[in-house]
Amino acid sequence: MDMTVNILLTIATAATPLLIAAIGELVVERSGVLNLGVEGMMVMGAVAGFGAGFLTGSPWIGLIAAVVVGAVFSLLFAVLTLSLATNQVATGLSLTLLGLGLSGMLGTSFVGLPGERLPNLYIPVLTDLPVVGKLLFGQDPIFYISIALVFGVSWFLFKTRTGLTLRSIGDSHTSAHALGIQVIKYRYLAVMFGGACAGLAGGHLSLVYTPQWVENMTAGRGWIALALVVFSSWRPQRVLAGAYIFGAVWIGQLHAQAFGIPVPSQFLSSLPYLATIVVLVIISRNKRLTMMNTPASLGQAFVPDR
Repeated sequence: MDMTVNILLTIATAATPLLIAAIGELVVERSGVLNLGVEGMMVMGAVAGFGAGFLTGSPWIGLIAAVVVGAVFSLLFAVLTLSLATNQVATGLSLTLLGLGLSGMLGTSFVGLPGERLPNLYIPVLTDLPVVGKLLFGQDPIFYISIALVFGVSWFLFKTRTGLTLRSIGDSHTSAHALGIQVIKYRYLAVMFGGACAGLAGGHLSLVYTPQWVENMTAGRGWIALALVVFSSWRPQRVLAGAYIFGAVWIGQLHAQAFGIPVPSQFLSSLPYLATIVVLVIISRNKRLTMMNTPASLGQAFVPDR
């Protein structure tokens, strides 16, 4: 029983950064912006979170630093794509490459140093309950933030006037502009929210998942988060389910290697990425499902008529 609980706990820990990054990117894409720089923002959040936590001795300051750096780093993408109308795909890829290189340079002095870890929640009696105690009442704080983000974003997008406005911009930025909606303003805020979420996801990696700094420690999670948004058909609750499925695959391959299953370790390590490709291929075969919720203006530069 204890082993099952531990496996479920590790799945939740592995799924949390995927969930947070994907939820942030979902809001960005709902506004009609395609930001492929999630990986770069995540790794910048990871190095900022670890560095601030290590230098101050407070993981909470590290967490705040990760969120701020992620949001600020996303502003670079926003200025280039929204104000200067550059190609969103090329700019996003450049942002990822910049983030990976810059984080490696900034984190050189942190390699091998022990980091600060966010403590798990402990509620007397509730956390001590068998099985469900640790799963529901003994997780790290970012786990609860991730769940709150899912329901908060769902409520915002589908129950509020501002959320409806954001979705209308994603479906037709020209029509929204004709109605007097400030398209660029909404998209700036959406991109910054996505950057903050990516930074938070990176902070989770360096402050909870593995409290240390390792170059390129995101290991492709940003790309999986991007695939999760498509996999979920731009629906927050489906992102939650998808993140935990991918988290289970991620942890499953680690346990398979630990149990000595006679399969090459390289193949097992590639399973999360192979699963991503398989899911995207399956989804792409159903064109009607893909187009049903896809923001019509996704990836298109907006230049208002003057």
